[in-house]
Amino acid sequence: QVQLVESGGGAVQAGGSLRLSCAASGRTLNPYVMAWFRQAPGKEREFVAGIGWVSGATRYAESVEGRFTISRDYVKNTVSLQMNDLRPEDTAAYYCAANDDGFLRTNEWQYQSWGQGTQVAVSS
Repeated sequence: QVQLVESGGGAVQAGGSLRLSCAASGRTLNPYVMAWFRQAPGKEREFVAGIGWVSGATRYAESVEGRFTISRDYVKNTVSLQMNDLRPEDTAAYYCAANDDGFLRTNEWQYQSWGQGTQVAVSS
C-alpha cells in the first residue's frame, strides 16, 4: 500500500476555486490509479475523478465534468484536483485514494489505500 496525505481544503463562496493535493509515499505508483472521492454529511462516499499514474487517462463524475481537473506530478509524487466554479453541493470531505490494478474504477471498495481527507465548504 501507499501512504496518502491530502491538503488544500477550505471554505470558499460559490463560483470560487480550490486546489486539492495528495502526496503519495511508500512505493512506486506504477501501475496505480489515483482518485478523489468525496463524502457529504449523511451521504455515501462517491467517486469524483481518477487518473492513471502511467497512462494519464482520466475519468470524471458527471456532476464535476468540465469544472474539476485531475492531474499528477511525477517529480513531486502528487495528484491534484483543481476545482473551479464550485457549488454548495460540492461541500464534502474529499479523500484521495489509490488502487493497484491499473483500472479507472469508481467504487470505493476497489481502492486499497486512503488518505485522511480534507474538508471543502462552499457557501452560497
